[in-house]
Amino acid sequence: MSDTRMPWPEYFMRIAHVVSERSTCLRRKVGAIAVRDKRILATGYNGAPAGLKHCLDIGCLREKLQVPSGQRHELCRALHAEQNVIIQAAASGVSLEGATLYCTTQPCLICTKMLINVGIRTMYFSESYPDELAQDMLEEAEVHYEVLLPGEAE
Repeated sequence: MSDTRMPWPEYFMRIAHVVSERSTCLRRKVGAIAVRDKRILATGYNGAPAGLKHCLDIGCLREKLQVPSGQRHELCRALHAEQNVIIQAAASGVSLEGATLYCTTQPCLICTKMLINVGIRTMYFSESYPDELAQDMLEEAEVHYEVLLPGEAE
């Protein structure tokens, strides 16, 4: 009998894509999950802080101000998916030390710095994000990262 089960990396990346469907961002839906020992520790998607109005409801401030993608992240109501993973883990008292992050989009520089500080050791993402400094920091911190497209997992 051959093993036709889905490989773990693909399984977790698919879950990250499902998580992204909860996003309330009008520009890019992003989902992320933190995993250790084949167990999901926390999930996150991009959206406004709990209890605040979502961009789906009131419109996108970045669109109104014509802010290009990848610039002026502070001009946004939403938290990034990776930030919400960190917050959810902290709120539940769960350490992310040594965990792997599966994210639908490569983390930006701000999220990369946060993920390094909480101890993420490996990252997989299915869409690259042009941020050379973030990649340099991952390499300096010895965090393994790679693009994982659907169906490419070992």
